[in-house]
Amino acid sequence: MSIANQSNSAMQPQRSQEGTLLHVVETLLDKGLVLNADIMVSVAGVELLGIRIRAALASFETAARYGLDFPAGTDRDTVAWKEAIEQKDTCPECGKRAELAQLMNAYCPWCGWQSAHSKQVESGDAAELKQSSTESEKSSERK
Repeated sequence: MSIANQSNSAMQPQRSQEGTLLHVVETLLDKGLVLNADIMVSVAGVELLGIRIRAALASFETAARYGLDFPAGTDRDTVAWKEAIEQKDTCPECGKRAELAQLMNAYCPWCGWQSAHSKQVESGDAAELKQSSTESEKSSERK
């Protein structure tokens, strides 16, 4: 039985690009993290201190989506807050987030990608425009 020699380059460690700190922070803010803790201090069966902690770490967009409460005095009428509440989705071409309605009905503002729906609407509008211009030409010829 012989063992085939493998090159040493195949044994070199490789780092996945998905394990970067930026990716971890982005995922954490996108998904959110909630910590619930109950701490009780008791001596001889008598509870002396009880603490309940609930901490959340998330982007405003994620927090708004799950209905988390914000501290008193949070101004929800700001432009940034309204942008966070808008429904957004990820562009399949460039991976950046944009308003869902714009991605579906128009194009990605970052890379120009168009959905099949927007292309269909665009071609339908072009056909209607061509048909209406043909009809207007025919009506002007009749006069």
